[in-house]
Amino acid sequence: MKTASKINNYIQKFKERSIPLLSRNGKIITQFIVTLFFLGVAIWFVKQEQTELSQIKNSFTNAKLQWIIAGFFTTMLYILLQGLMYINSFSAIGVSIKLKQALSLFLKRNFISVFIPAGGVTSLYFFTESIIEKGVEKVQVHLASTIYGFIGILSVVIIGIPLFIYTLLNGTIASSEWIGMSIIILLILVLFALFNSILNKGLANKLLLRWFPKTEIFITDLQNHNINRNKFIGTVFISILIDIIGIVHLYIAMIALQFEPSLVAASMGYIIAVIFLIISPFLRGLGPVEVSMGFILIRYGFTNAEAISITLLYRVFEFWLPLLAGMLTFLSKINKLLMRIVPALLLFLLGIINIISVLTPAISGRLMQLKGFLPLEAIHLSNYLVFTSGLFLLVTSSFMLKGLKMAWWFGLVLSIISLIGNLTKAIDFEESTLALLVCVSLIATRKEYYVKTNPRLRLLGLQTAILSVIAVLIYGIIGFYFLDKKHFNIDFSIGQSIRYTLQNYFLLGSYDLIPLDNFSKHFLASIKISGFISFAFLIYTFIKPYILKNSVTTAEKEIANELLEKYGSSSLDYFKTYFDKLLFISQNNDAFLAYRVSGNFAVVLENPVAKNEAEMKQCIIEFDIFCYEAGLKSIYYRIPEENLEVYKSLSKKYFFIGQEGVVDLTTFNLEGGSKKSLRNGLKKISDLQLKTTINLPPIKDGLLQKIQSVSDEWLEETGRKEILFSQGVFLWDELKKQTIITVENSEEKILAFLNIIPDYTKNEGTYDLIRKSTDAPNGIIDFILIELFNHLKSQNLTAVNIGLAPMSGIENPTTIQEKSMKYVYEKVKSFSHYKGLRDFKEKFSPSWHNQYIVFTDDYDLIQIPQVLSKVIKP
Repeated sequence: MKTASKINNYIQKFKERSIPLLSRNGKIITQFIVTLFFLGVAIWFVKQEQTELSQIKNSFTNAKLQWIIAGFFTTMLYILLQGLMYINSFSAIGVSIKLKQALSLFLKRNFISVFIPAGGVTSLYFFTESIIEKGVEKVQVHLASTIYGFIGILSVVIIGIPLFIYTLLNGTIASSEWIGMSIIILLILVLFALFNSILNKGLANKLLLRWFPKTEIFITDLQNHNINRNKFIGTVFISILIDIIGIVHLYIAMIALQFEPSLVAASMGYIIAVIFLIISPFLRGLGPVEVSMGFILIRYGFTNAEAISITLLYRVFEFWLPLLAGMLTFLSKINKLLMRIVPALLLFLLGIINIISVLTPAISGRLMQLKGFLPLEAIHLSNYLVFTSGLFLLVTSSFMLKGLKMAWWFGLVLSIISLIGNLTKAIDFEESTLALLVCVSLIATRKEYYVKTNPRLRLLGLQTAILSVIAVLIYGIIGFYFLDKKHFNIDFSIGQSIRYTLQNYFLLGSYDLIPLDNFSKHFLASIKISGFISFAFLIYTFIKPYILKNSVTTAEKEIANELLEKYGSSSLDYFKTYFDKLLFISQNNDAFLAYRVSGNFAVVLENPVAKNEAEMKQCIIEFDIFCYEAGLKSIYYRIPEENLEVYKSLSKKYFFIGQEGVVDLTTFNLEGGSKKSLRNGLKKISDLQLKTTINLPPIKDGLLQKIQSVSDEWLEETGRKEILFSQGVFLWDELKKQTIITVENSEEKILAFLNIIPDYTKNEGTYDLIRKSTDAPNGIIDFILIELFNHLKSQNLTAVNIGLAPMSGIENPTTIQEKSMKYVYEKVKSFSHYKGLRDFKEKFSPSWHNQYIVFTDDYDLIQIPQVLSKVIKP
């Protein structure tokens, strides 16, 4: 019975979990299944045509170049018309946008539509910010995008209906095509009815407001916008032209591949393919478009191989070229994230293709042509060079992500070797074209790779490589010379031993050296492995980032302390001359900043301490130049909101990290309902008759020993470790010079303590360490903070800084980062301690002040968490 009960419990739990999962993600699951089906059909279709693959290759090889060029220029016209269609869609609601904006919007949305579910529709909600920044309302952008998408479907119906009637009269259309067209027509009618109902406040409007009440503001704005009928018709006309371009693309593909063209076949093939594109849930119809278009072309008399060839060339014009243009649009907007990632991905892809290209058989016709003007030895050498460059490209691509200048040079040299090698090994112009593309992308993004490498480590790598060459040479020469003839069927001379050793060490191989047994195979492998390892180490040492090593001089420390006394204005200024920081002082000695180095990043604590805002800005500029020359990137941590304009004026980016709390001591009291829990906790502590002591410096060693014991207990109990950068650690010499508040019991045992540190904000005080023993009663931290407040009041201070509450305070997130942070803060258990910290500090009714991290490139966002985790470690 117990077993049956357990099984029933498991079934119940499964239902409880699975039903909400299906209800929440039903659309995504359905789209995924449909996508898999379409891709499966595409794979099956291609597999059925294996025998025609060689014919397809021949078709592309014999294609007419002038018609390929014509197709390329037609694609440019297609993109231009898409931009004009966006312009007219916005004009239909009385909004004017420029052609450059419209083209960028189309190319970006077209690019992203490949990677998101139902991309043709969902992509219309992306990349609205650039237009909104020009003064266009958000609702207007969405309305114009809706018109654009609606008309894009409508024009297919306008062209498709007469075409279907024509083919029906000629008896060349089947019922299946009519079903697809009927679905599209029905979709158009439903969308029009829904849209009209919303605009006229009909049933759809009422249901939408009932189910999604938050959309009321958007719908109201939508209903207040009138649509210009003439502009709407103009948009329809442009959309029809775009569809005609699609038909022309298919017709050009037929002519370019030297097949008998058919305008009817091109028209029907295009219309049916677009229908499948519209209903395809993923990858912009990749799979179903090829299958449906190929099927229609076969129905119109083309062979399987011809249909596939035409379809693939059409997709180059209509799909791949606009996709490439979209990628270039991202790069042209100097999106730092893509500019760093794309070349690295291309290098990685080229490395894989190089390896595959060498391991797969060459096209015999090309190889025979090549042998006519290149000796066999050169062809073999090219094979080995391409293979070796492929291996090292895989290694180099990972270092490219770090922005290393030497990695960029390695990548460029290896790409050039790949470009030449692929041509001279088997006239593989496809692989060479990719290598050329990689070279172009590297040259275009060369400014993104400036991080220096360690010169000492480069020297070590060079020495190691030279020693390994000598060692393996000795090993190989002696080995070959004394090997028995039976292993290679060669009685090696000294010259042959040297030549074969060098060839295999440098991974070039020897085409005339054939191992006859396992021993000889292992011998060659040992030489090649030694060569690969030593060369890999050489590359590593050449592209290992140069980490700046430095220390603070006495003169620098004196200047910094003098500037602090003159211009200090922050609760964090005390930590800017802490032992863990390096100092950067401006050229005129009127400002300085404090930073720590982690990897390729210099993390600066807050703002520079400066005479004025102009000097602060100049210090930032000088430090960024210093970082550039040292191969570092700057990050500014905990920047107050009021100083963001300085960094924005230097084209820096930022994101929210939390809020700093400041308690106003002139208004703080324990009265009112909000302070009831605080009063109750303090009363319990008071009933225990604990004693508070204000210990003024210099602190005696005996007291320091006691509070160190408390500190060690607290660290062990909480499982924490000392952290640095924006706070301090238990330093005996520092604490000796500071005021320390302790709470003791009747036996004079210290149960809790905190230390007061210098706060350079006018009329403000703050603390650093606040720790308690394992047997301290609950509420003792509240108690000691109230004692701190009273002490600071007695010193005529009017405020106390109680520190940062990370990730909290985001009320209305606008960016993806802020939305993600808000979700993590509120929903993810592993971050709940941040919420607890905020709740604890809220008891004292502080005013909250936003703080930010400032950075330069989007790519930095990925690395910032790891960099900060290293910076805070002692």
